[in-house]
Amino acid sequence: MRASQLHIVTYRNDPADAEVTSHKLMARAGYIHKISAGLYVYGPLLWRTLRKISEIVRQELDGIGGQEVQLPILQDQALWERSGRWPVYQASRTMLTTKDRKDVVYGLAPTAEEVVTEYVAATTKSYKQLPLSLYQIHTKFRDEIRPRFGLMRVKEFIMKDAYSFDADEAGLDARYEAFRQAYVRIFQRAGVEAFGVDADPGDIGGSGSMEFMVAAEAGEDAILIEEGGEYAANVEKATSRLVPSPSAGEDERPLRIEDTPGIKTVEQLHGFFPAVTPDRMVKTVLVKAIWAEKEVPWAVLIRGDQEVNEVKLKNHTGGLALRMLTDAEIVELTGAEPGFAGPIGLSAAFSIVADHSVREMKNLLCGVNQTDKHALDVNPGRDFPLPRFADLRTARAGEPGPRTGAPLVVKRGIEVGHIFKLGTKYSAAMGAVFTDEGGRPKPFVMGCYGIGVSRVAASAVEQHADGMGIRWPVAIAPFEVAVANLTPKDEDLAAAAEGFYAALKAAGLDALIDDRPLAAGAKMKDMELLGFPFTVVVGRGYKAEGTVELRDRFAQTTESVQIDALVATVVERVTAARRGLLPA
Repeated sequence: MRASQLHIVTYRNDPADAEVTSHKLMARAGYIHKISAGLYVYGPLLWRTLRKISEIVRQELDGIGGQEVQLPILQDQALWERSGRWPVYQASRTMLTTKDRKDVVYGLAPTAEEVVTEYVAATTKSYKQLPLSLYQIHTKFRDEIRPRFGLMRVKEFIMKDAYSFDADEAGLDARYEAFRQAYVRIFQRAGVEAFGVDADPGDIGGSGSMEFMVAAEAGEDAILIEEGGEYAANVEKATSRLVPSPSAGEDERPLRIEDTPGIKTVEQLHGFFPAVTPDRMVKTVLVKAIWAEKEVPWAVLIRGDQEVNEVKLKNHTGGLALRMLTDAEIVELTGAEPGFAGPIGLSAAFSIVADHSVREMKNLLCGVNQTDKHALDVNPGRDFPLPRFADLRTARAGEPGPRTGAPLVVKRGIEVGHIFKLGTKYSAAMGAVFTDEGGRPKPFVMGCYGIGVSRVAASAVEQHADGMGIRWPVAIAPFEVAVANLTPKDEDLAAAAEGFYAALKAAGLDALIDDRPLAAGAKMKDMELLGFPFTVVVGRGYKAEGTVELRDRFAQTTESVQIDALVATVVERVTAARRGLLPA
């Protein structure tokens, strides 16, 4: 490819709205162009990168038996209602919708479980046709509240979504592991360092999931990692070993109710009762779980020094959404002003659940649903019925990890992939069945597997960029090597550059010749910004010493190479860089 025939547009300044490195550099290098909030043009250079990422994905998924399809972007509301997900996505307001001329409502696909389940149900009737894995690389949509960070949070993006269909859970387990290993290879080959973390399945659902994260300061996801161990989890899912309350194991004391005028918060209560530390208190958090047709009030009990994890709580209630009770609702339902709710004498209107942090507590302090009063030396099971217990707590940095007990540390990460065990969530709801070996109808056991193709590109920039610009890994760079003639008007240098370019292409390298009539300084700044892994610089040394410069963008080195050894040297370096990205 000739740079003079390629649409290369670079800029000196960062966009005014750019907050992260990938957004700044990809916009300055002309890889992306913003049309409106969350909507971007992928320029010719970026499209080459996206095609290379897609090809890596195809090769790896084809290698584990995946078959590529293309599913419709417009998806009928009725189809999503069959799975039960239409109200979920309407409640979260993440799905963009439209109508046709007959007023039929369609969603613009954020994902495609319903469509692929319908397709497989219609075309796969027997266990003999299983296992089956289908995937597509296609445009997806999400109605982001606040699009930002360039390609990190957008309304339209490129995603690979795959779906597996098995006869039983053992088959799903095998397929899930095959996809997990394929993901490891995909990210290794793409040159991004990604790691798997336990994650909440969110609106996709299912029994378990793993996110693949790229560590980056610009990451929006907080990850808790056990130092020196193998445990890593998104904060929405993470657990830790909680140090027991000092009250555990105490002898029970008689309950007493004390006046606490205007004392509502844990901090205020500790000041009022200095001997009662927050880990001897129980907070009562009042929320409503919301469905399309009903709202249910919940009371959540948690130790005073801990915080409720809203994602865990939402999953426990099964609601489409959660919201805190208003002050007026608290007064109506508890009979007390906000700040005095507790498990003693709580209205039967509430569903009650307690975090595991409450389980072993004794002689605790809590509210009694009376304004300006709290109870001390309260004992669960004696003074109020034992509630159900669940993991509802937000794990925090510094707490012992769940596996080895080593302290948890926080890292920021960018989600680039997510795999799920769906089980029969969709097939059972949609009546998608096959005939098993005994002739009985059974629902497909499913998994789904996503990779944000455009996010992988942005993540690579975040992970590898330096002060001069982008540094693409060889496997996904728009071009592996560029040949730059610093004096285009010099016929000898121009001929030499053309010769090197032709020889590198003939050797199988993805090469570009920068034959644009630019000043040498501007041309080299462009090469640094654009981030091609290797640049051959044809300049003064060619005539004076019979050498050219070879610049390694990743290693940030420049060396002089004899012209007769250039092609072999570049081929060797590119081949080694390609090989270095592959898993052992």
